[in-house]
Amino acid sequence: MYKNFYADLHIHIGGGSDGSPVKITASRKLNFPNILKEAYYRKGLDIVGIIDCASPVVIEDIERMITEGKMSELDSGGILYRGELLVLLGAEIESREKNGGQVHYLSFFPYLADIKEFSLTMEQYISNINLSSQTAYITGPEFLKIVEYHGGVLIPAHIFTPHKSFYGRAFSSYREGFTDAEWNKIPAVELGLSADTEMADLLPELKGKSFLTNSDAHSLPKIAREYNLIQLKELNFEEVKKAFKREMSRKIIKNFGLDPALGKYHRSYCEKCDQVFSVRSAVLKCPLCESENITVGVKDRILDISLVKKTESPAHRPEYRYQIPLLDIPGIGRKTLNRMLKNCGSEMDILHRKSREELKQCLNSKLLSKILTARSGEFKIEAGGGGIYGQVIV
Repeated sequence: MYKNFYADLHIHIGGGSDGSPVKITASRKLNFPNILKEAYYRKGLDIVGIIDCASPVVIEDIERMITEGKMSELDSGGILYRGELLVLLGAEIESREKNGGQVHYLSFFPYLADIKEFSLTMEQYISNINLSSQTAYITGPEFLKIVEYHGGVLIPAHIFTPHKSFYGRAFSSYREGFTDAEWNKIPAVELGLSADTEMADLLPELKGKSFLTNSDAHSLPKIAREYNLIQLKELNFEEVKKAFKREMSRKIIKNFGLDPALGKYHRSYCEKCDQVFSVRSAVLKCPLCESENITVGVKDRILDISLVKKTESPAHRPEYRYQIPLLDIPGIGRKTLNRMLKNCGSEMDILHRKSREELKQCLNSKLLSKILTARSGEFKIEAGGGGIYGQVIV
């Protein structure tokens, strides 16, 4: 019997529960215990991937919660919180490719012992293992070998963003850095906030990969701003790994993400002219001042390196559904959100699980209209670019 589970697999940790820094750019409130409470009680997620677990500070928090009986390790991998929320232990590492490119890779491990050993290994390549997303002066293929050795799975992160990503900052094709055999060991890629399935499938070499879309949360409210619906038999690491590989009917059945136009790197931006350019063709230099010193947008980069002009998605590709998080809906502030969660349940309940009739019982007509519009994806948006997020317009 298969079940569907909501999963956000890219959540950062700002610091340990003792206040020690981990992800410098993330909120200190974003520690391991707080993430689990937010994901379980407020977001209503079933699976979270916490990708700073190689930090010794975080490992201490994990060990303490297991010792206190708040979590338990599973025989088939992963950690279970309150018997219902699966935690995948992960790490994000920045590579240095042979061509000088910089790529962020996510890696997930089945057991705490595995990521502890992985942490000791990576300490040889990273100047400060306590901090998140640190530079390891190794290539992607070298990192792949290390992750495999420690029983993990490797997934390139936010693959199109202009800063430190697979296609945005390193390669035009995987063949520039990986052999076919190495590439085939990578089961999935993460699209990032400024890309969707239609854009990514302009690259035929991605047809064999499962697509993930995750929040890359740097604060508690940003958890589940993007997420996935995954079909599994039960909650554990091995089941999720099978879903990445689309094995034995385990699979990702839907991606929920922001419209890419809301992403802060969606289209190219010229700082000198203070202009974001929204045209059909790739913008690789400023049309106004002709400067090549611009931030190339995700869509522009994809259009530039694509070998086809029309998206052709494989049969296994799930629907990509534009979904606006509750806090991004105009007119819903924190107080209103807290009231909605108290009366109606978690964010996943409000956006997905509850019927229209059930929502009528806990929301006024104005809020109900906004939620139904959010569910349908019919909000108008103003495109983002140049490091500035787009906006939802009423």
